[in-house]
Amino acid sequence: MIPILLPALDRVAAFAEANDLSEIVSLDPKQFWGIPLALIGAALMSFGAQYQSRGLNKVARITGRSAGSGLSFQHIVRLLRRPSWVVGTLFLGLAVVFQLGSLSLSPLIVVQPIGVVALVITAILNSRMTKVRLPKRATASLAMCVTGIVVFVTVAAFTAADRPVTDQKLVIILVLFAVVLVAALLLFVLFRHRAFALLYIVGSGVLYGFVATFAKTVIGRLQQGEFDWLTWLCVAALLAGALLGMVFVQNAYSSGPPDLVIAGLTVIDPLVAILIGIVVLQEAAGAPLWATITFVITGIVALIGVFGLAKFHPQTGKSALEEPAPQIAR
Repeated sequence: MIPILLPALDRVAAFAEANDLSEIVSLDPKQFWGIPLALIGAALMSFGAQYQSRGLNKVARITGRSAGSGLSFQHIVRLLRRPSWVVGTLFLGLAVVFQLGSLSLSPLIVVQPIGVVALVITAILNSRMTKVRLPKRATASLAMCVTGIVVFVTVAAFTAADRPVTDQKLVIILVLFAVVLVAALLLFVLFRHRAFALLYIVGSGVLYGFVATFAKTVIGRLQQGEFDWLTWLCVAALLAGALLGMVFVQNAYSSGPPDLVIAGLTVIDPLVAILIGIVVLQEAAGAPLWATITFVITGIVALIGVFGLAKFHPQTGKSALEEPAPQIAR
């Protein structure tokens, strides 16, 4: 009897050992170091968004033409001469550096949603600079965004783990991005002369979600010592997504407040990246059922918050030409 039971006992022991190992990997202390880096990046993002928005609105007033009808060459030249826009761009550049640092230490679905901290900071900054108070329904929508993402990150931090980035996973991500890129270009061509804030915000959020994913996969491939032609293709896709996403963001600033733009970037962006991280990269493969259910519920709550903020924010759909200039002219 005992010899017969030994193989079964070995299998049970191996299964338990594998589960213990999976739990240890998912709770690797190193991954928690990415969280403070992501927080710093979120703060830099909020200041960068505020300064970029101020610079673009100032240029719109100077030229007498809102960028919501499409960024012209004159807009671009004047933006490069506007100190507030340049400072904002530098802040955003630093935010990217900190984000890349956090992605090198932690799973994508842990650190990417932390950018929602930028939403709170930006809402406070924008309210103080423009003297526009958020109504109760907009504040409630903001709270839904933050609560949904905070709960998501808390659960993900204890249930997610980095996984090897295989060629098959890269190909799937690249094909998905190609479809998204074509759709985004078509939408931009069709609606670029219309001040449609939500379209630009959702578009930029989806594009930057793929940008974050490509950044994570490239970092993962470097850590694995695999830098082949597929990785270079990811770098090219990252640059293309970042460039088009930046165009969408600049157009969004002209027809929506910076806190609404940041809401899209800090909720839609991580939700897209998270979806890819869970489905393709399998970072939550070892997560229990209750965690998966929590991911779905909190993601829906955060998305409802974004659309609510777009609907109830008093500055949504207003051009810089319709708004009084902020007291700080630069």
